[in-house]
Parts: sequence; structure tokens; C-alpha cells
Amino acid sequence: VQLQASGGGSVQAGGSLRLSCQASGRTISSYVMGWFRQAPGKEREFVSGDSWRVTSAYYADFVKGRFTISRDNAKNTVYLQMNSLKPEDTAVYYCAAARSLYGPLTRNTADFGSWGQGTLVTVSS
Repeated sequence: VQLQASGGGSVQAGGSLRLSCQASGRTISSYVMGWFRQAPGKEREFVSGDSWRVTSAYYADFVKGRFTISRDNAKNTVYLQMNSLKPEDTAVYYCAAARSLYGPLTRNTADFGSWGQGTLVTVSS
């Protein structure tokens, strides 16, 4: 599957952005989808995931209550709504599709086989 992330930009602290991840080549309805981020000089880290099961979103502790993941299977697209952004949220954000059909929830980058190109989010104080 090919993934195309978009929606990044520059915002002030407290602002909001909505990231989109358009998939092509394969339907994503049967796969766990995830968002990760990588700040300069840091390792890529898990942000949020959405299971193929109904209402099975999960989040890293540092975004709980601020970010919301969702998907529109008809559009083969996953979204990440980011509210109350903080300067420490500044990073390149990547969407990813899990390797396994009907796979389990996972936060491990190794379990995701397809990655988008990343979209930069910059939050200023």
C-alpha cells in the first residue's frame, strides 16, 4: 500500500492541525493504521493507532485528550486531529499501515510495513 500524508504546517502553541493519510493500492479497512513522529535528533515514536475493529483507537500518553485518530474506509484515509498543540509536538509525522491483515494493536514500528513520506508539524511558543 502507498501512503500519502498531508496537513502539516506551522501553528502557535494551543492551535490545531488535522493530518490526513491517503492510502492507495490496497484497502486499509482490515489493517491497523498508525501515526508516528520523529523530532530532530530523536527516534521515531508512536503517537496513535486505530484498529480495524470498531472503536479501538489507542494513544501515547503524551497525546491523550489532545489528539484523535479516525479513519474513513470509504475514502481509504486515516486522519489525526491534533488540538492544544505544544512546542514539544514539533516533529515530522508519519502514517503507517501494519504488516498483518486483521493484526493486533501494536505500537512497534517493526510491525508496520508501509510508511508515508511524512509531514512536518512545527509548533511555536
